[in-house]
Amino acid sequence: MLTVFAALVPVFLLIVLGFALRRRVLTQDAVWTGLEQLVYYVLFPALLVDTLARADLASVPIAGVGGALMLSVMLVSALCLLLRPVLASRLGIDNRSFTSVFQGANRWQTFVALSVADAMWGNRGITLASVAMVAMIPLLNTFCVAVLARYASPQRLSWPAVFLAIAKNPLIIACIVGLAINVTHAPYPGPAHAFMDSLGRCSLATGLLVVGAGLHLEGLRRSGSAALLTVVLKLAVMPLIAITLGMYFGLTGTSLAVVACCSSVPCASNSYILARQMGGDATLMAQIITLQTMIAIVTMPVFIAAAT
Repeated sequence: MLTVFAALVPVFLLIVLGFALRRRVLTQDAVWTGLEQLVYYVLFPALLVDTLARADLASVPIAGVGGALMLSVMLVSALCLLLRPVLASRLGIDNRSFTSVFQGANRWQTFVALSVADAMWGNRGITLASVAMVAMIPLLNTFCVAVLARYASPQRLSWPAVFLAIAKNPLIIACIVGLAINVTHAPYPGPAHAFMDSLGRCSLATGLLVVGAGLHLEGLRRSGSAALLTVVLKLAVMPLIAITLGMYFGLTGTSLAVVACCSSVPCASNSYILARQMGGDATLMAQIITLQTMIAIVTMPVFIAAAT
């Protein structure tokens, strides 16, 4: 438990540093918008391509890791939809707010997951986390966009538009390229590896700084039952389901620990952007992201240690 917590401390210290820099030093929104786009479109994709291109995929339980995480997303999504009428009648959560609850209960912070996987398990951890990304990102984007289109968006997106947005996701494209190089044994010369590795090593720390810059502590005092509900669903229910499924699929050791890590990370910061673009409750979404990020430093070590 202490070992896991010690490995997580540098990750969350970088988030705190990002928060401080945003408030005291680099206060312009344009700076952080540029950094976020750099990480999302260049640095993280380079890390994924380089890792997957050189990974020993035969030694990784792809079906077990991907299956456990995909099923956990499906089950939590179904639970949220089943709870929607109760949330509306008992807690007064309207359709717009429900879309933020849905995102908060399901979406995962990729920057944190990859950073923890790298800090604790090195290249094998990043490879397994990349498998998790391939399994979860298309599914989560489809579910979240569909829920926002159904319950919040004034103009529903067509399904071709939804799938086009998923197909254009740079992280998905990077995973496909890396896997293609690996499976086809395409040439991957040393200079290309050195270039991609240099970019990739910049991605994790920069990504965590961006996460910290996006936190909104001023809204925490207004956090109500909806935000607290997502804490339970995302930081407790999701990892419990994922770990149970992982054990059922025969996962142990690092593989099961990475499933615990990827399922117990807080909600993704870009959930706020999606809520704002599609008519969701962006204010509630910001509260959820901030609250989960603060609480995850306590809950993540518990689940990762339990799975190790």
